[in-house]
Order: sequence, then C-alpha cells, then structure tokens
Amino acid sequence: MKNGSTFFNYSLMKGKKRMGKISEKIKSLGKTKGVMTHVVIGYPSLEETESTILNMAATGVSFIELQIPFSDPIADGPTIMEASRISLENGTKVKDCFELMARVSKKVSIPLLFMSYYNIVLNYGVEKFCLDAKKAGASGVIIPDIPPEESQDGFYEACRKNDLDTILILAPVSTPDRIKIVNENSRGFIYCTARMSTTGTKEDIPEETKNFLSSLKKQVNLPLSIGFGISKPEHVNFIKNYADIIVIGSKVIDVMNEAPANKKQDEVKKFLKEILAECIV
Repeated sequence: MKNGSTFFNYSLMKGKKRMGKISEKIKSLGKTKGVMTHVVIGYPSLEETESTILNMAATGVSFIELQIPFSDPIADGPTIMEASRISLENGTKVKDCFELMARVSKKVSIPLLFMSYYNIVLNYGVEKFCLDAKKAGASGVIIPDIPPEESQDGFYEACRKNDLDTILILAPVSTPDRIKIVNENSRGFIYCTARMSTTGTKEDIPEETKNFLSSLKKQVNLPLSIGFGISKPEHVNFIKNYADIIVIGSKVIDVMNEAPANKKQDEVKKFLKEILAECIV
C-alpha cells in the first residue's frame, strides 16, 4: 500500500467525487507517520478539554479523537473509563460535546473525529447524529461496538450521506470475512488494535502485531492505524513501518493525571513531541 494511489483507487471504488479531509491529511504526510490522539470530552473539565485539543493540534498531531463520554465504555481500559465517569459526574451532555466540536473545529485545521458508543448515537437519532456531527465540524466517527457486519439503523448510509468517514476496527483475530466487510464499509482509514484487550498503557507490543499488519496490508486498500497500548517512543519505533497512523489514547490522560495542575499542558506537549520525533521514517 503506497501513499497517494491507495486513496485515489478507493475514491473510484466508492464513487466519491473528492478525497475526504482525513484522506487528504494522510496523503499530505508523505513518509511521515500520522499521530492520532484522544480526549474524553469534559475530562477533567470542558475548558481543559478544549485547551488540550488546541495544544495537541499546535504540537503537530494529525488527528484527534473526541470521545463523547458513556457510562459503559466496553472497549476502554481503566484510564479512559475513569475519565468518562468523572466527565459524566461533571454533568457533560451530548450537546456539550457537539458544541465543543463546533468551537474547536473552527480553531484547528486538522481532521477531528467523534468517538463514542452506539447507544449514544441511537438515543440521539442516527440521521440527526451524523448530520449534527458534520455540521459541528467532525470529519469522521469511530463507534467500536457496532458489528461491522451490520449497518445499524442505516448508520453507514447516514455517515456517507453527511460525508463522515466511518472508521471501523480490526483485531489480530479478525477473520477474512470480517476483514473484507470492514474494508468495504470503512472510509478514511482502518483502526487496528495491537492486541486483544481494552485500551490502556502497556509495557510492550506483541511481535505478532507486525505480522498482523503486514498481512492486513495485502488484503485492504485503506491506510492502517494502530492503537491500544501505544504509550512510549519505543512502541512507535517498533511498529511504525507497519502502519500509517499511530494512535495515542490513554497515555495522554495518564500524563495529564501525573502532572502538577499548572504543568498539565506542558507535559502533554513534551510527551507528544517525543512521540512525533519517532514518526519520521
């Protein structure tokens, strides 16, 4: 899979008239690997979330996931689960998340994505969620608990109608049938997990992850991101030749939690600069 031609061929296959913002960003990176970071909206506060997003963008990350907090985040490890719990206790509502997306999307040029769980989408209304997400400035959505074999209530169609990229997930145990379905229904890139587990900081990346990604590149025609446990520059150096985007989620929250109150943004910036330095191939 080479930068440039992959995205053009995929556009033709799906009948798209133009390349989406996410694909444009990936193409612009050239040989440099993209970095996607993650925030839980409303943790530790809405104001701090906004500051973190602006800080991440200024530091040079390529994409940011904005997670709408949910009471039962089944794909998330303890760090993000706790952040979601505190955000909900703070009173964060879905409308607050759309309002935050609308504010920050006007202040940064990189693609922003909503990440959440399907109950949020269903309760909001599938069509309305996708329409309002696009109006707020989202470029894509990640909803990990939708089985890729099922277009829940027309979710994929609503995303395409509103020009939202659907980022679907593959794991090392994904079957050939699931890989085919994910490839057909994904837009922008495919999110790959480095291991079979929830999100969260881990000490190492399994050697088998390289084989998984190498095999996957031969079966799909979209860029690949890798996440779940990427937490230090050594992880990036280990895996960067096998994926197009490195996902840093829980570790950023850990860095903030461990920093003094007046140093949180400085520590996030320092950590991300170390990660970004490893992304040049």
